[in-house]
Amino acid sequence: MKGNLRVYLGVLVLVIFGALAFLNFNKTVAPYVSFTEARAAAGGAVQVAGFPHHRDADFAAEKGVFTFPMENEDGEVMQVAFRGVKPGNFDQAEKVVVIGRYQEGRFEASQILVKCPSKYDDQASERLMESEGSGSSSGS
Repeated sequence: MKGNLRVYLGVLVLVIFGALAFLNFNKTVAPYVSFTEARAAAGGAVQVAGFPHHRDADFAAEKGVFTFPMENEDGEVMQVAFRGVKPGNFDQAEKVVVIGRYQEGRFEASQILVKCPSKYDDQASERLMESEGSGSSSGS
């Protein structure tokens, strides 16, 4: 009987730890949402994907805040603020995913995930080359 009690207690402890791990994992997962849904989310963390406006990006060194406008596929623009430095490969990014919450008229990002074009993706590489070449004139 004493051996069965140990087994039951062991199983109970495993179930409790499993339930706690599951509940904590669900709190850290941020769903992908649209700009409209991000604005409507009541302070909850969400993920939003979009196309950054590189020319309008700014880093305010005195505040330690990196800001940039981000546009979705429908052409809607949302201002993003990130407390930290600009990611190293941000300027090459065609698309970014920001994780955070919408507050005070802008999206306050806790993370920026940069989606860079693959050097093996011919279409993305061509678009990148075209955008880099559009700033300079080529002579024949």
